[in-house]
Amino acid sequence: MSEMFCFQCEQTAGGKGCTKIGVCGKKPEIANKQDELTGALVGLARAAAGKTPGQTADHLMLQGLFATVTNVNFDPDRIDALIQAVRTEKNKLDATAKDFPAADLWSGNEDIVSLRSTLLLGLRGMAAYAWHSAILGKENPEVTAWFYKGMRALGEEHTADAWLGLLMEFGQVNLQCMALLDEANTTAYGHPVPTTVPTTVEKGPFIVISGHDLHDLKQLLEQTEGKGINIYTHGEMLPAHAYPGLKKYSQLKGNFGTAWQNQQKELDNIPGPILFTTNCLMPPRSSYSDRVFTTDVVGYPGLTHIEAVNGKKDFSAVIKKALELGGYKEEQKFTGINGGSQLTTGFARNTVMGVAGTVIDAVKAGAIKHFFLVGGCDGAKPGRNYYTRFVEQTPKDTVVLTLACGKYRFNDLNIGEIGGIPRLLDMGQCNDAYSAIQVAVALAGAFECSVNELPLTLVLSWYEQKAVCILLTLLALGIKNIYIGPSLPAFLSGNVLNILVEKFDLKPISTPEADLKAILG
Repeated sequence: MSEMFCFQCEQTAGGKGCTKIGVCGKKPEIANKQDELTGALVGLARAAAGKTPGQTADHLMLQGLFATVTNVNFDPDRIDALIQAVRTEKNKLDATAKDFPAADLWSGNEDIVSLRSTLLLGLRGMAAYAWHSAILGKENPEVTAWFYKGMRALGEEHTADAWLGLLMEFGQVNLQCMALLDEANTTAYGHPVPTTVPTTVEKGPFIVISGHDLHDLKQLLEQTEGKGINIYTHGEMLPAHAYPGLKKYSQLKGNFGTAWQNQQKELDNIPGPILFTTNCLMPPRSSYSDRVFTTDVVGYPGLTHIEAVNGKKDFSAVIKKALELGGYKEEQKFTGINGGSQLTTGFARNTVMGVAGTVIDAVKAGAIKHFFLVGGCDGAKPGRNYYTRFVEQTPKDTVVLTLACGKYRFNDLNIGEIGGIPRLLDMGQCNDAYSAIQVAVALAGAFECSVNELPLTLVLSWYEQKAVCILLTLLALGIKNIYIGPSLPAFLSGNVLNILVEKFDLKPISTPEADLKAILG
């Protein structure tokens, strides 16, 4: 097929939808196979109705949805294999259950398509979090069951009100899912602690690891111990430095590069291999494609893929490539996009709650006037420097919480501190929005008010489906006056957007100056 349709990411063509080729590099062949996979997952959900599907089906549901997230899997053979596995499992449960026709995913009444798409994209984002949890042995039956419920709902007729009800129910379930992943990570690696991370790369062999999967990093660290190979995080892997169970490895040295959309430039002729554990993978250029490795649901034609065998992965091919390439001959000093040479992370809920008394006292004394959560996904579309300028212009008596890769727009800035508390607090990966929510709820309890009455404003940047599920969670919690940008999702129809604006005061960003004036008065 030469045609496709995809409007799931923020950079979709013309702000309407990619129809010839994805802005992400996804070709029509893979886009249509992903739609077919989605339809097959609806079939699996239908077949599982009233039954106990079993772990094989559960994990295929998560992997199948995760593989369709933007910048994860570009490999038609791997998507075909997932389709066949899903249908095999469906037939074991109920061979009469029908797949949802792929052509119907994006067709029909504009508002119904909008609502259905919003639920689907949220489910894709939640699947990523649930899969990371499952790998660490943490699964929640209620969360798992909701994937089947949500996927069956996609193939059913609902009123607009019923769709909205499903979206709010989903948002609450995604909060449970993020709590599950928080528990999985902190049980496995300990609670994050404030950590300074250098951006300098030492001479000698090294490996860059990107994505979100901390378990993959743990296995890589175990296998590189004593081999003279340094490990550098990239993108959303930066917060790994704050976990005691990971930072104890001396070869975990620092962070390489900035956010995902700069990888084709930053990885050009890099003298070390790169391991992609999750999104965001961009089509690799020939100058470094021979040293890119993928694992788990990530895939790209022609790249070496590392499968798990009985839950274990053998990264010897990555290690061999690191030794062959040899790394830089001399130490390389890199900086963030604003020229800073070190980053900080590790200000998750446990750390922030540990100084909650100090924070509360600072608010009562007037030393802290306002909190901003400025976070979310980064991307290449012009206008994202809004977030840099916004943080730069926040008053000296305000605190900026951040998370996800959108922080690379400003996380190398030094904006000072208030009473020993840094004004910029990196809470972690996108899923660590759970930490931010817990902190907000604790502050609301301390001040005996609702979260919406706190001096707190959320200023979010979105790119892909994990941002969608987090937004739905925030809305389901009743949080209002969220600023979102750099542009509004193409999958939100005018009527659906109006409902969200009317019910939740959802606000498109304008300029940092105007938005700060509106927020602070």
